[in-house]
Amino acid sequence: MFERIAVVGTGYVGLVSGTCYAEAGHFVIGVDRAEEKIQLLQSGHIPNYEPGLDEMVQRA
Repeated sequence: MFERIAVVGTGYVGLVSGTCYAEAGHFVIGVDRAEEKIQLLQSGHIPNYEPGLDEMVQRA
């Protein structure tokens, strides 16, 4: 059963966790108080480096 998941924080832990949940088929919403991170993500850029994360985010 797939769930709706909210991830608070889009840093190293939150972004990777949320992306993995999305890859598993869940509907994920990430929230962050750092507006610049959200703007980067909305424009298709990843604010931090993790190998393979950018491809996973694009698929999700």
